[in-house]
Amino acid sequence: MQLEDLQKIAEERRAADAALKHVMYVCTGTACQSSRSEEVLKAIQAELKARGLEKTCAVRPGGCQGLCARGPMANLDNGRVVYQRLTPEDAPEVVETLESGPPERIRLDSELPFFKRQVRIATQGAGLIDPNDLNSYIAAGGYHTLLDVLLHRTPAEVLQEVVKSGLRGRGGGGYPTGLKWSTVAKALQTPKYVIVNGDEGDPGAFMDRALMEDYPFRILEGMTLAAYAVGASQGYIYVRAEYPLAVKRLQNAIKQAQKQNLLGSNIGGTPFSFNVEIRLGAGAFVCGEETALIASIEGGRGTPCPRPPYPAESGLWGKPTLINNVETIANVVPILQHGGDRFASIGTAKSKGTKVFALSGRINNTGLIEVPMGITLREIIFEIGGGIPEGKKFKAVQTGGPSGGCIPEQHLDMPVDYESLTSVGSIMGSGGMIVMDETSCMVDVAKYFMEFSMAESCGKCVPCRVGTAQMYDLLCKISEGRATLDELALLEALCDMVKHTSLCGLGQSAPNPVISTLRFFRDEYLAHIVEKRCPAGVCQMKPEVVEVHS
Repeated sequence: MQLEDLQKIAEERRAADAALKHVMYVCTGTACQSSRSEEVLKAIQAELKARGLEKTCAVRPGGCQGLCARGPMANLDNGRVVYQRLTPEDAPEVVETLESGPPERIRLDSELPFFKRQVRIATQGAGLIDPNDLNSYIAAGGYHTLLDVLLHRTPAEVLQEVVKSGLRGRGGGGYPTGLKWSTVAKALQTPKYVIVNGDEGDPGAFMDRALMEDYPFRILEGMTLAAYAVGASQGYIYVRAEYPLAVKRLQNAIKQAQKQNLLGSNIGGTPFSFNVEIRLGAGAFVCGEETALIASIEGGRGTPCPRPPYPAESGLWGKPTLINNVETIANVVPILQHGGDRFASIGTAKSKGTKVFALSGRINNTGLIEVPMGITLREIIFEIGGGIPEGKKFKAVQTGGPSGGCIPEQHLDMPVDYESLTSVGSIMGSGGMIVMDETSCMVDVAKYFMEFSMAESCGKCVPCRVGTAQMYDLLCKISEGRATLDELALLEALCDMVKHTSLCGLGQSAPNPVISTLRFFRDEYLAHIVEKRCPAGVCQMKPEVVEVHS
């Protein structure tokens, strides 16, 4: 398939859609599928057929529209009407009211701040592309950028555009993407590899899962552009086996792209060739760390290795390897389509562009959002997120997963960017954002994340293997009212030791939830230790009983 073929497919698809009276996309992401969205889709299609309307109205599977709390959702006529909380039984009413609009019960205001405050780049076309259909992606502009680049731009020009964009790695570290690509491009050894890290394991995080499920073709196109820029010939997408829908859609996308010569040998009739395979992770959180991920792909145990050398110089099978996470790759096509300067014009001086977040916890509008860097936590939680349910008071927001920290109310007006989050003891991470209200105990929260890090430690280095277990034991004693102030001091010392002596990022960042809660909620720790009570009423006190023998 060549550029002219893409343009013809896109024009024909758009003309066919323009001839239809209505086009509806029903969300078929994991969240909506769990609420029977597949049945909703089939019920509406059957209702249209029963009324003889299937030739004038098209109802198709679409991707996530973001507001998971209101699913299953459907989008009619490019957002003219948005439906919420649909059931298969609503199909007759949906079809009957295509012209007049549905009742308030299933109608959702598309002017809500949840939708209006977002800036979509990685999630461009949210809900309006069939993730199973290559032609649907082509009609939305897909693969035009890739073929145009292969025909008219050099790898160096592609690199320069990514450097100009200021894009930083969206997997947590925030390393400059252009610098990483340039390092791999300069490496002399061959072959070179591209790996997309989809091993998303943070509690409360589902950004990469949604991107792989909803934009599988965009991920493949972005990978191929990255491979062209650095001179790679083989790519791997590393996906958690717990993401079966993402795996299924990526496999389907690879087959369709190969069939149309958009992946494989001599892509689009050009000299460039690139192949992609999927590798499944067995659920080890540590495999999100790039050297552990490489070991897993090679067939070994997923444990990290000391760096340097970095994967950009010596990665998969000792060869130069580019590793980016899913969201980073999802930004590549829009950057090359619209230019690096446009991307760099969004965000802050050091944190360019947008960031996808998964909003969860004690918040009304749980779901997936994409917002410009520099937006405040208050705007995200109280405008886009709709505030705290049941009239409860906001207490903290946890960012960065088990490696992040808990941010209290006094920092709600802080801009969300890499540097600001680090300054208050948290991190951007992959984009999980868990909101907590007054019913949360911060000692219990720290204990939860420490238990997660302890269980997910690969055990290779003593500071992480033993230190996280000791910290977890101390947090258990504190939450049960059995600890002393000396043990609190010991906990803080252990945090410092584990942070500065662990081998990889898992151990180095494992103390962050403890450090941040001690920094902002020390009074809750002291209440458990000194007063033997949990201010939030969550922990059950089990003070030690001293037996007296006569």
